[in-house]
Amino acid sequence: MMMHDFMTQFVNLVPTGILQALILAIVTMGVMIPFRLLNFADLTSEGAYPLGGAVCAAILTIGLDPISATLIACFAGGLIGLCTAYLHIKYKVNTLLAGIILSTMVYSLNLRFMGKPNIHLFNEMTLFSFLGELIYIKIVALLTLNILIFLILYRFLMTQKGLRFRAVGLNPFFAEKIGASLTFYILTGLFISNALNGFGGALMVQMQHYADIGMGVGIVIHALAALMIGETILGTDTIQKQLLAPLIGALIYEQIRGIAISLGLPPSDHKFVTGLIVIAAIALKNRKQHAI
Repeated sequence: MMMHDFMTQFVNLVPTGILQALILAIVTMGVMIPFRLLNFADLTSEGAYPLGGAVCAAILTIGLDPISATLIACFAGGLIGLCTAYLHIKYKVNTLLAGIILSTMVYSLNLRFMGKPNIHLFNEMTLFSFLGELIYIKIVALLTLNILIFLILYRFLMTQKGLRFRAVGLNPFFAEKIGASLTFYILTGLFISNALNGFGGALMVQMQHYADIGMGVGIVIHALAALMIGETILGTDTIQKQLLAPLIGALIYEQIRGIAISLGLPPSDHKFVTGLIVIAAIALKNRKQHAI
């Protein structure tokens, strides 16, 4: 009987898990770009993600259309990424420290934008309002969005500028020798990555119909967990696998979280489970690399 209850609850959570995973995949892509392609350890997503959500929610409540609100949220996230890159390039601030500083500052900005710790959007039009109530239509829409992001990034990375972009992360000295501007590509990379983080935050508040000041806490860990799982399964030997890893990893990660919820674990234990998932993914990935 207990096994039946577990399976029933887990199956019921699968569609919601997929929906959340498709948003997490966008954030994971935003985390992957600086970490993997630029070799730039960036924690700005901890601020860009909730900033995107806060900006989007605040704009929706004043009556602006959801498309404009989402685009502005993307730009706001990207702007924070530019600030992180500028701190590192101009003042030689450590990349991790720069991201932490900006994320801390953004918390105050989010309170200013929202005017209070949380905002509900139940009476506001969102991007998901046009899709109706069927969750499967929302899943198809978000999957299409993920595929579009994958194709755009893949096409860019296969161009001459894209190859220079990747060279900045692989070998900065060589990249400068072939005429690639480290400053330009780092600024561009962090803008794109954190615009994706802001985009993810905007989508999340529209999906759940509320924004909360603490919604970004731990998002980097969730994204890294998804990324590690995806890389462990697919590998990283081609650019296609690197770009697919966030999506595959996020889908699996959210289902693992669904198992934890179905087992009855309290919310206070979920972060502990997340940490275990990250450790297990890293250990498995390292074992596979040593075995080759």
